[in-house]
Amino acid sequence: MSEELQQKLRNQLWTVANTLRGNMSASDFMYFSLGFIFYKYLSEKIELYVNEELEADETTFQKVWLSDDEDMKDEIKSMCVENLGYFVEPDFLFSTIIDAIGRKENILPQLERSLKKIEDSTIGQDSEDDFGGLFSDIDLASPKLGKTADDKNRLISDVLIALNGIDFGLEEAGDIDILGDAYEYMIGQFAAGAGKKAGEFYTPQEVSQILAEIVTTGKTRLKNVYDPTCGSGSLLLRTAKSGKADCIFGQEKNPTTFNLARMNMLLHGVKDTEFEIHHGDTLVNDWDILCEKNPAKKIEFDAIVANPPFSLRWDPTEETAKDFRFNGFGLAPKSAADFAFLLHGLHFLSGDGTMAIILPHGVLFRGGKEEAIRKELLKKDYIDAIIGLPSNLFYSTGIPVCIIVLKKCRKNDKILFINASSSEHYEKGKRQNNLRNEDVDLIVDTYKFRKEIERYSRQVSMQEIKENNCNLNITRYINLSKEEAKIDLLAVNKQLIEIEKQIQTSREEHNKFLKELGLPEV
Repeated sequence: MSEELQQKLRNQLWTVANTLRGNMSASDFMYFSLGFIFYKYLSEKIELYVNEELEADETTFQKVWLSDDEDMKDEIKSMCVENLGYFVEPDFLFSTIIDAIGRKENILPQLERSLKKIEDSTIGQDSEDDFGGLFSDIDLASPKLGKTADDKNRLISDVLIALNGIDFGLEEAGDIDILGDAYEYMIGQFAAGAGKKAGEFYTPQEVSQILAEIVTTGKTRLKNVYDPTCGSGSLLLRTAKSGKADCIFGQEKNPTTFNLARMNMLLHGVKDTEFEIHHGDTLVNDWDILCEKNPAKKIEFDAIVANPPFSLRWDPTEETAKDFRFNGFGLAPKSAADFAFLLHGLHFLSGDGTMAIILPHGVLFRGGKEEAIRKELLKKDYIDAIIGLPSNLFYSTGIPVCIIVLKKCRKNDKILFINASSSEHYEKGKRQNNLRNEDVDLIVDTYKFRKEIERYSRQVSMQEIKENNCNLNITRYINLSKEEAKIDLLAVNKQLIEIEKQIQTSREEHNKFLKELGLPEV
């Protein structure tokens, strides 16, 4: 039944978004619809929570707020902020806005105040960093919503009414993350519609699953997990769930996507005390908890996953060259920050942790500064596996990419190469190619058990890699060409002689028949 509820909610939410956005682009409408879903969730969650707490007193949230019992109101507010991280007065609940729509009122001013009230309720609280500015991307005065105030009010009212007709199932969901799953599905659908604009914030679920299972291999529970370019947080959430992580850390430079990641965490039931998402530039490393120069206080992560923007141009300075993250390796070239992202994560990887990062194939063989970094990584024996993926898996690019798996505690003198890029290992789609369940399972099982499969995977010694001048191009080590079938020339010759005899016999019989008819032979 839970799977049916999940699929039903997915379909309902996507239908609302797809039907009501009109001529607005998917990427523009995404933040409005996802923000309103989150607002409805917060409203229903707090109303359900307060009413359950008040059940013994045979009263409700609404009745208490209409009374003059200020002590009870203060107690409810403190209780909500302490246990939920935020507070919403009944006058600013989603249901109250719906009532105003029913009265044909202009709901935009009240809706704007409602969203602001949620953020303001966390000021001075531990949850302030996780709730502050959450709704800043919802611009109710945006011309994209309509030409006139009435047009804007009509569109927003239609969206809220449509969402009001959908049961989020908060009372029945229990431990099953139905709404969180539907929310993530919506993010994926919007990413598909946005095309290349979506590459910065979404990693396809199948690829996320591969990274999550790789970095949690051999671990029953993670102390923490980190994604330095977390986007919407989907990859981070999947990894945390797979590894039963106690705490989640992420960074995101784009302010809009940063908000999306925080909403995604809360919608998946992650408490504000269990995650930290930082809005900042990973390459600059402007997060205080990661800038600690004292080695004794250095934060380290059990698992690190990353899908950074491919070959991003950056502008390292003389100070950057002294950065402790790149010390001993050198700087990635200005034309491609791929190795800068890798080295950032690697620096904060714990001694027995695992890191998996998605990068373009060029990092495996390009020369210059990247070759120097690659050689140093191999010298320190940090590269555990390289996995080649099919082309056109991502919304942001059609190029094939690879997963580089890194460890600081390797106990194997060989690197595992997996070439999962050939056509039999994925499903070709009209717009995007897809990894099937069996494709994902094969990659993960091959990594876990370091299997060697003809034309698919192979463990390669460091000596062989050095002989190839530390070029890690997968096709150098795994031959994809199929061996041509050997031809038995003697057998073929015998067949040709036999065929010639049959032709001769047939010709003689044909001429005999023509002769009987008095016709010339051929």
